[in-house]
Amino acid sequence: MSTDGAINKKGKTVNITGSLSMIGYGLAVIGSAIGVAMIFRALIESTARQPEARTAIFGPAMIGFAVVEALAIFGFVLVFLYH
Repeated sequence: MSTDGAINKKGKTVNITGSLSMIGYGLAVIGSAIGVAMIFRALIESTARQPEARTAIFGPAMIGFAVVEALAIFGFVLVFLYH
């Protein structure tokens, strides 16, 4: 009996192949999507409460959006670097 893979309940060896980096990137994408949603939710809510402050709020919201997206892209690059 080979011990190269995991042994399931029936005593058979199951080989697990693939890369866990894809799971990590999937989690990073979920985090990025939540971050973008929170940024734009706050932007819409603050614009609805005080419409005259839209120009002052829009710039920092776009910077936050860019940072969150840059982190997602950075995670995407790391998947291929360490694959």
